[in-house]
Amino acid sequence: MGKFSIIGLKVVLAVILAGTLFVQLFMIPMILIHESPSNGTDKFFQASFLSYLLLAGLIIETCVYSVWKLATRVKRGTVFDPASLGYVTTIIIAFMIGAVATFALGAIFAASTEIAPGVVLLVGGAGVLMIGISIIVLVLRQLLEQAAMTEAQAAALRTELGGVI
Repeated sequence: MGKFSIIGLKVVLAVILAGTLFVQLFMIPMILIHESPSNGTDKFFQASFLSYLLLAGLIIETCVYSVWKLATRVKRGTVFDPASLGYVTTIIIAFMIGAVATFALGAIFAASTEIAPGVVLLVGGAGVLMIGISIIVLVLRQLLEQAAMTEAQAAALRTELGGVI
């Protein structure tokens, strides 16, 4: 990656982080203050949805942090270090937690007669999408692992060749 693409990525990540923090710190409390459902069922659905939004924000923030660290490693030329695998694993786990939370929210919505079945289907589709993303990132992690092994083997061969010469 070039210098400008890493800067561009970090600008996008900063905007995503700012938006997520805005939702968590301002929007969710404003909804809690200004929206007061009349019955217990509506309160349960509101609490479930707002809890989901809070968790989704934490997941997004975790992924932003991990991608930021990986971009920094790319810039420094150390992305093929085995330590990079931990950041990728964090992203995989975050998306799996997000998928489980999304399916749980879908199950809560499915129990209601107030929520349209299409909304439940959309939430379930979002959960499947998150599983798909985590599988794609898992495959990319395996590719990174192979590249890190190849890099280590090349370094060992360079050292051995340097000793021979």
